[in-house]
Amino acid sequence: MTGDQADHDPARPSWDCRACGRPWPCDPAREQLAGANGRVELAVLMWDHLEEAARDMPQAPASELFERFLRWTDRPTGAT
Repeated sequence: MTGDQADHDPARPSWDCRACGRPWPCDPAREQLAGANGRVELAVLMWDHLEEAARDMPQAPASELFERFLRWTDRPTGAT
């Protein structure tokens, strides 16, 4: 893991990336998370983050949070 990747953490309660300002998990964070976790572990971890984000952002539609936090975990590594 490079220092750049380590900085791509969520800023709460906005859940925007501290490093690049994009909605977290941004692409660098996704790469780091996918590389550090197996597929099931990744999905469980991201489900936990989704629940935390839903508490922090109660106005956010559940479908958008699902797309943001979980949908990408079901894709092969490197797919966009």
